[in-house]
Amino acid sequence: MAGQQAGKQAGGQSGHRIFRMAFASVYPAYVAKAEKKGRTKGEVDEIIRWHTGYSQAQLDAQIAVGVDFETFFAEAPAMNPARELITGVVCGVRVEAVEDPLMREIRYLDKLVDELAKGKTMGKILRG
Repeated sequence: MAGQQAGKQAGGQSGHRIFRMAFASVYPAYVAKAEKKGRTKGEVDEIIRWHTGYSQAQLDAQIAVGVDFETFFAEAPAMNPARELITGVVCGVRVEAVEDPLMREIRYLDKLVDELAKGKTMGKILRG
């Protein structure tokens, strides 16, 4: 789901275009992917809240304001330490091998949504 192409960030720093994309522009794709497979928006939200520590109200506010991925993860109240148990391949990339910390968080989220769409139970998705 998240793009792999590199771009330039403000200040000339090397980075990925996805970092500057509005989280709200990708969020509907996460929901659509889940719903297409019979899962719910509520389950997608639960995954995001588990990953980031946002409350539902905080998540809704971040989406409404249109923060980019970089800000979305930077402002996350409490990144779940169990997210580091997420392994596997998404979009042809092994998530645990992604070196850039922000891109790794994005890939973790992609992988969680993929697992939801593939029918895994919430307990397994949330590493419970």
